[in-house]
Amino acid sequence: MPNNFPPLALRYGESSLEAGLDEAGRGCLAGPVVAAAVMLPDQVDLPGLTDSKLLSHARRLQLRELILEQAEAWCVGMSSAQRIDEVNILQATYDAMHEAIAGLPVKPELLAIDGHQFRPFPEIDHVCLVKGDRRFLNIAAASILAKTYRDELMIMLDAEYPGYGWATNKGYPTRAHKVAIQSQGVTPFHRETFNWELKEE
Repeated sequence: MPNNFPPLALRYGESSLEAGLDEAGRGCLAGPVVAAAVMLPDQVDLPGLTDSKLLSHARRLQLRELILEQAEAWCVGMSSAQRIDEVNILQATYDAMHEAIAGLPVKPELLAIDGHQFRPFPEIDHVCLVKGDRRFLNIAAASILAKTYRDELMIMLDAEYPGYGWATNKGYPTRAHKVAIQSQGVTPFHRETFNWELKEE
């Protein structure tokens, strides 16, 4: 079912050789940061597509299937918790985005990046668009792929490392997640440079 959010423009520019990019998982205590790049054709039918954070899990999964069916090209990239600790979350996010761009089967002429900064990708122009995932369909599509791919990964990891609640919190810093870290210790998927401190209530 479509939602009541305003319709988004297809893309920032006019060329179909534009890739929208977004990420998921920057604020988590565990798991990778995941980025997606999506190139959409001139005609798409993606009812209710918007920023993945505004949609239910079920609706994100429905839209993902439509995106995968209709996209001209798409790719997902990620940076591990170890990479995040090594270079910091911002640079690791750029790494994940660059991996997604490099994996596209079609070379974009322009990269439309959600946010206000980006590390340039060689030989491809880019534009940074604050709240781009609420303005352009190709960026919103990238947010859906990044979010759903990462959520599924964290659900799988929850089965391997139970007790941290990753199937529900997806690695974000909930109080229960922080309590579990204090009692069980960390896993290879925890970001050791992030703040796990429990605040007194």
